[in-house]
Amino acid sequence: MTAEFAQSDQFRGARIHLCDLAGLEIRDCEVSGLKVVDCYGSMVYLGGDFERVVVNDVDVTTYVEAELDRQHPARRLAREATSPDDYRTTWDAIETLWAATLERARRLPEVTLHERVDGEWSLVETQRHLLFASDAWLGNAVLEEHAPYHPLGFPAGGMPADQAAELGLTLDATPTLEEVLAPRQRRMATMRRVVEGLTEAELDRTCGRKPADPYPDQEYVVRRCLKVVLKEEVEHHRYAVRDLVVLEGGERPGGERPSEDRVQP
Repeated sequence: MTAEFAQSDQFRGARIHLCDLAGLEIRDCEVSGLKVVDCYGSMVYLGGDFERVVVNDVDVTTYVEAELDRQHPARRLAREATSPDDYRTTWDAIETLWAATLERARRLPEVTLHERVDGEWSLVETQRHLLFASDAWLGNAVLEEHAPYHPLGFPAGGMPADQAAELGLTLDATPTLEEVLAPRQRRMATMRRVVEGLTEAELDRTCGRKPADPYPDQEYVVRRCLKVVLKEEVEHHRYAVRDLVVLEGGERPGGERPSEDRVQP
């Protein structure tokens, strides 16, 4: 049975020496200063938001970011958006990307859209998460709606189940893609309306709420909240198209063929 450790600091400053760590997974953790030295393996995957990454004494940070931007140009648009026009241009690109990707996804059997590739979220779960992200950062923080959270929203794994329930979320729901897309596309239409009317003054307005109760008590400005929505959209689109390649029978990054025992949600 796989050992699991959650919300623990017992490994802070630890040194793991001469251990078999094959298959080890570290997810949603603070890893500043992490070192992996004199180790070996056939394939190592690293994914996350890192300020600096050094591999065998070579700083690969700039290369990785440039390559991701080359493959996914909307990342740069989202990251560098500052003016109302920038936000509108980025949202145009996001709508275009998702329209094409969802058309591609609909050619797969519904059951496939619920499959997880290497334990990552399924395409349906990804749509549920983006619904939650826009409900929180747009519907709640920016628009201060009376009931911003749709029950099918799916927060990040770090949110405790009881807090998710307080927001009215039904985490164990098993909706079809189209059932999720109905509220998701309504929320996208709301984002379209907001960016179409965006001004510099509105971007600099301080929100009257934070995205959700689990978030820190601090100042949230419209500019920041809408930027989060843009970044969530482009990064999760990147993950979705990566996994669609596998679901369609292609190869994982690095050339590894998909296994036959894909994990179900």
